Amino acid sequence: MATGRIPRPAAVAVALCAAALLAACAGASRAGCRKHVAKITEYGAVGDGKRLNTAAFAKAVADLSERARDGGAALVVPPGKWLTGPFNLTSHFTLYLDEGAEILASQDMKDWPLIAPLPSYGRGRDEPGPRYSNFIAGSNLTDVIITGKNGTINGQGQVWWDKYHAKELQFTRGYLLELLYSDNIIISDVTFVDSPSWNLHPTYCTNVTISGVTILAPVHSPNTDGIDPDSSSHVKIEDCYIVSGDDCIAVKSGWDEYGIKFNMPSQHIVIKRLTCISPTSAMIALGSEMSGGIRDVRAEDSIAINTESAVRVKSGVGRGGFVKDIFVRGLSLHTMKWVFWMTGNYGQHPDNSSDPSAMPKVTGINYSDVFAENVTMAGRMEGIPNDPYTGICISNVTARLAPDAKKLQWNCTDVKGVTSGVTPKPCPELGAEGKPCAFPEEELVIGPPELPKCSY
Repeated sequence: MATGRIPRPAAVAVALCAAALLAACAGASRAGCRKHVAKITEYGAVGDGKRLNTAAFAKAVADLSERARDGGAALVVPPGKWLTGPFNLTSHFTLYLDEGAEILASQDMKDWPLIAPLPSYGRGRDEPGPRYSNFIAGSNLTDVIITGKNGTINGQGQVWWDKYHAKELQFTRGYLLELLYSDNIIISDVTFVDSPSWNLHPTYCTNVTISGVTILAPVHSPNTDGIDPDSSSHVKIEDCYIVSGDDCIAVKSGWDEYGIKFNMPSQHIVIKRLTCISPTSAMIALGSEMSGGIRDVRAEDSIAINTESAVRVKSGVGRGGFVKDIFVRGLSLHTMKWVFWMTGNYGQHPDNSSDPSAMPKVTGINYSDVFAENVTMAGRMEGIPNDPYTGICISNVTARLAPDAKKLQWNCTDVKGVTSGVTPKPCPELGAEGKPCAFPEEELVIGPPELPKCSY
């Protein structure tokens, strides 16, 4: 009598075949070349720079989300100017911008709904309360790729900057890209232009690769940070070119009591072959929002041009948290205000509830093999009274001074460390002769060994 059951040996065989099929599909998705491909024009989008395509992007992502479960899906944006409001991504998904494709963010603030503040910040960064949505966003995603043939994502931020300067904003500006609680992210070969505020903001994420990305903003645009890994782990940033009105890269982990409570550090971060231009900010900043902690950041083989400082530690009383095990080597710096800058008096608190007894711990900061020219001042190193920054190591550094350089080349307070082979001669607080500074020998493995090479 037929029961509809499969005999046990056959059932095992079917299960093995199904598992193999699922593995093959997952493998194809991980490799990044998606099984299902659609163009945004298939969903009614028009690339004339005038028609608003928000509904088309939402419909495309929703449709491809269903198909992405079977081998992944790619949404191709062809040449043209595609105006849209904010939209979300989905898992096992590639957003592919063809050569000549430009996604334009709507300049009508009515198209940007309000969303809750991040739990590790407690409020919007610009203003209390909620914040405007981010232009491209996603939460609890896995296996997401944003890539193409160097197409452009344009935040059209001027209207936001003008309102920010005029103090006409009630809520915090959105970021150009923010992914939350997500893993296995690749962003490569795309240009990001004129974000309303921060550009790329992976937050509470793991296994993030950002490679071959160009980020451009006017050097006096407000808070247009380039890449801000925030409470994220295993992040690789390589071969990026950033011109910014703020820090080119800022590693963060939450703000004062909210970041302390959330307690998620940023850690295991690799930065290689960065080129940065930022006349009023840092090449790489650690903080100032670092209340969940920052550790194991490795930066090397990078260039800064006409930039205020190289790798800067920013913290202050009430932040709590820690910055430790930071390794920097192989920097080439051209026209710098400061080569080394540490700040222990950084203000900007979310509210009046910050705990004045929450003191940050900054230790194990290593800089080596640094060449700088046209420098105004070699070092401005300011820790916190009764809470000094310790374990600082600086070795094999040459800073050639600008014609208008300061007579006092090092200003050091509440810091302790050692130096070796440093010119100009360091301050007494860092004057003890040390060995060459450490850099981990074991390489951090982050992301795929090679980026996907797919054409759609």
